[in-house]
Amino acid sequence: MQVDTAIIGAGAAGMMCAAHAKGRILLVDHARAPGEKIRISGGGRCNFTNLYTDAGAFLSRNPHFAKSALARYTQWDFIDLVDRHGITWHEKTLGQLFCDTSAKEIIAMLRGLMQQNGVDLRLQTTAHGFAKSPDGFTFSLETDGTTTQITANTLVICTGGKSIPKMGATGLAYDLAAQFGLPITETRPALVPFTFDKERFADLAGVSAKARITAGAQSFDEALLFTHRGLSGPAVLQASSYWREGEEVSVNLSPDTDLMDKLRNQRHQSGRRNLTTELATHLPARLVDHLAREIDLTGNLADQSDQRLGTICKKLSDWRLKPTGTEGYRTAEVTLGGVDTDALSARTMEAKSVPGLYVIGEAVDVTGWLGGYNFQWAWSSAMAAARALNS
Repeated sequence: MQVDTAIIGAGAAGMMCAAHAKGRILLVDHARAPGEKIRISGGGRCNFTNLYTDAGAFLSRNPHFAKSALARYTQWDFIDLVDRHGITWHEKTLGQLFCDTSAKEIIAMLRGLMQQNGVDLRLQTTAHGFAKSPDGFTFSLETDGTTTQITANTLVICTGGKSIPKMGATGLAYDLAAQFGLPITETRPALVPFTFDKERFADLAGVSAKARITAGAQSFDEALLFTHRGLSGPAVLQASSYWREGEEVSVNLSPDTDLMDKLRNQRHQSGRRNLTTELATHLPARLVDHLAREIDLTGNLADQSDQRLGTICKKLSDWRLKPTGTEGYRTAEVTLGGVDTDALSARTMEAKSVPGLYVIGEAVDVTGWLGGYNFQWAWSSAMAAARALNS
């Protein structure tokens, strides 16, 4: 079977590329349905982009690599596509856009575009035996015990990273890239909860609070959620991409409040009030009880000197914690690292050393923040490749 372009991986990037590339397009995936990570994302409503997308919200060994693709297919372009297909959406917070109804609308839109484009979609199909040939690439397809030999002029790798293996994620993209001589940067789980020893926060499981989490030199102000295993919530997931094993993270439990000023004012107005009672008006009561085991919070407000209040407030604004690890790929939303961007063209996503080979989406060493950025990278990198294939 001869095709112009074979695309391996029917996720967000693969479907987007297949929907817009010209010629005979073969799209292959081992899953039963395309776009499974789209379907489960955003609580089933798909956080499909972010209003504030720019290259500064992405991690990569080359921080400039994503600029070209993101500039040539922007969040506004994808929003226009969604609007033209009658999919209603809303902004939840911090520029995060979600479908009003269901993530399945995004999948249906992409499937409809692929159908219009005449894409040959092969699901529950395994591709193996990839090789470079004088005419492009050859490989075999296995479907229900039937083997089909494929020859493709161009090959697009977009099988994602290792995150959420229960959805079928594997390291196939890295294996294929390495087979063709493309270097792979270190990969690890990202946008993932932190774990701690001995159920450190078991008594706080389910408690949430607004916090500023700092890992490395990067800080995020969003919700913090305590779990039986450790720390989660948007602020933690964001910080996890910047954290390395053995490092501490800093938790500021009053990022938007001058707690010292409020405690001093209350000391003058209600000096007989217990310190923990007053703190519980600013923080969850269970969290205050937990902190009282680590910080001396005894006495009434009137008993507290400015120096002691300052010490307490400093600890609450810079609570140092050292995770033992993360929950790993099992719950990680994305994989940090991937195919080294030095091996790819930033404009076309084509491998510099292997003409006709393209790598797009999460498989590339470009990882976005939480909140629709990674989907936008999927759309943008896919369109960069599709336009190159069409030229």
